Amino acid sequence: MSIGRGLLGRDLALDLGSSNTLIHQQGKGVVLDEPTLVAVDAATGQLVAGGQGAVEMLGRTPASVITVRPMVDGVVTDADLTESMLTHFLQQLHISRLVRPRMVVCVPSSVTPVERRALEDTALHAGARRVYVLEEAMAAAIGAGLPVHDATASMVVDIGGGTTEVAVISLGGIVNARSLRVGGDEVDEAIVAGVRASHNLLLGERSAQDIKFTLGSAYPMAEEQEMRVRGRDLGTGLPKTVSLTSTQVRRMIEPAVLQIVDVIKAVLDICPPELSGDVLDNGVMLTGGGALLRGLDERLHRELGVKLLVADDPARAVIRGAGACVDDFAALERVLVTPRRG
Repeated sequence: MSIGRGLLGRDLALDLGSSNTLIHQQGKGVVLDEPTLVAVDAATGQLVAGGQGAVEMLGRTPASVITVRPMVDGVVTDADLTESMLTHFLQQLHISRLVRPRMVVCVPSSVTPVERRALEDTALHAGARRVYVLEEAMAAAIGAGLPVHDATASMVVDIGGGTTEVAVISLGGIVNARSLRVGGDEVDEAIVAGVRASHNLLLGERSAQDIKFTLGSAYPMAEEQEMRVRGRDLGTGLPKTVSLTSTQVRRMIEPAVLQIVDVIKAVLDICPPELSGDVLDNGVMLTGGGALLRGLDERLHRELGVKLLVADDPARAVIRGAGACVDDFAALERVLVTPRRG
């Protein structure tokens, strides 16, 4: 009862990402960090498990249960499942539906009006009193501690699970921005496709992620790594183990890395000269889980000729920025989009 009372009326910030969902509660910080995944009954469509519970079922479910990602590339692909997942998470936090909170929801800069409305409706149906929208690039910049309200330009590159957001920010607004629907998920898919092509081996999603974390790199490493990988041989249908090196994995993910490099160059190309000088002086801030890819900062430095900075705990930069808005609405409300009311 004391927990429930302590959480009544507290506003929330949501980072509904393709890979993970994070929730910040006013005055308490990040109170939930769960995978954006649900397990549903194939016959009824009812939620069986959400978040980490669904991850533990991934690839192991009977035919009667399927695992689904309700968010793809940062947008809602199944409104009902997204609402069920969000309601499930809010129930874990003992959020009261009597005193409904305001919510700040992060969206990619490339989101269409229809996609944005779907996300707002999902939050309203899950129990929000009022929904504010915040662009992920702005949230990432705030969360990384960049001086977004200064006349000096700041540049942020946020590499998430489904999208890469690149923006130049000055005087509390986004001057130039590009959104690329390439992120950590595409890197995983490139590894699955690469191992299939080179070894005729089929990998699961979790195996691909393990390879990315262990061997993934965007720039040659001082000491290249190697690991054993298990999967299903597509020729025999039997389990098989092969050896992979970090050099091989780097070649597999190179097309995805090149797309990220190109979109950053595109934003720099259209940046006003005065602001370009600020970026050259201050550097580019990397945020998002993709910023943890080894050698990415060095690769971008070589390609762009500017210094690269990696935010502290980059995977949580977006939720920290959105959380700062709910913690201090008066100071940061002007960076938010006009709210929808429930």
